[in-house]
Amino acid sequence: MNENLDNKSYVAEFLLLELSAIRELQILHFFLFLGLYLIIVSENLLIISAVAFDHRLHTPMYFFLMNLAIQDIGTISVIVPKSMANSLMNTRHISYAGCVVQVFVYIFFVGSDFFLLTVMAYDRYVAICNPLQYEMVMNRIACNKRVAAVWIGGFLYAVLHTSGTFATPFCSNAINQFFCEIPQLLTLACSNSYSLEIGVVIICIILAFSCFVYIVVTYVHIFSAVLKFPSIQGRKKAFSTCLPHLIVFSLFCFTGGFAYLRPPSNTPSHLDFVLTVMYTIVPPVFNPIIYSMRNRDLKNALSKLLGLRHTSLSFTTSMGI
Repeated sequence: MNENLDNKSYVAEFLLLELSAIRELQILHFFLFLGLYLIIVSENLLIISAVAFDHRLHTPMYFFLMNLAIQDIGTISVIVPKSMANSLMNTRHISYAGCVVQVFVYIFFVGSDFFLLTVMAYDRYVAICNPLQYEMVMNRIACNKRVAAVWIGGFLYAVLHTSGTFATPFCSNAINQFFCEIPQLLTLACSNSYSLEIGVVIICIILAFSCFVYIVVTYVHIFSAVLKFPSIQGRKKAFSTCLPHLIVFSLFCFTGGFAYLRPPSNTPSHLDFVLTVMYTIVPPVFNPIIYSMRNRDLKNALSKLLGLRHTSLSFTTSMGI
């Protein structure tokens, strides 16, 4: 298929970015992405398993964390395997329907991710600022409703973006990215006829900014309350539960905002590729590490799940310690 099409021609498939024309580098790209993909899936599956099988982690905070891990696996699974397959088979093609599905599922998980981070901020606010009401406010039914609202909100968010993006005819089918990225797709639209998607983007920016302001204001209240704690140990414990969420949220906003707010390029560049990897792959890699690094309960659950704790105890006993 030709990369440049006649005005408003029907596009049957798209051509994704070819990272290299050299076969050895294509194979290298395949193994690099395979390694990253296996790391991300393994990390997040460990988080999901630890929360699911350890009854001590059956609390709202870890319930939300388990859903975040599911979203990270979904986000990475919808874009990386296709890029790996293209590199392995030395092709660039993705069907029109495949591109629609990729955009929809990716935005669904990303939107759900952002909404869930907002809910998690509220959870930390109630736990620290209103601890006596925590069990009543964040009971199982309330948590299930909030998570259901997160997934439904992500679904509606994806419907808006996908319908707005593909409602316009395309004058080219060459996407300067390794997956169907919305800003790159909009550059292919004929005669800038993507007013519907621009309207959707404006609505989504307002919504995302509202969530961002809510989270920032929430953490201002949280830190104000924490600094009033008389116990240094209490302050450390409160910060240890809040900082991972704040770091994950900052990483999500910084990488995603920097990638999407910059003007899309009409020609492929190494910078665009690096920035895209930063916001698509880096957060799912580091989210499990950030949440488990200073969380003793989660580390204990992971050690128990992997049998490390039992092995350590057995070794200590055998040494007579």
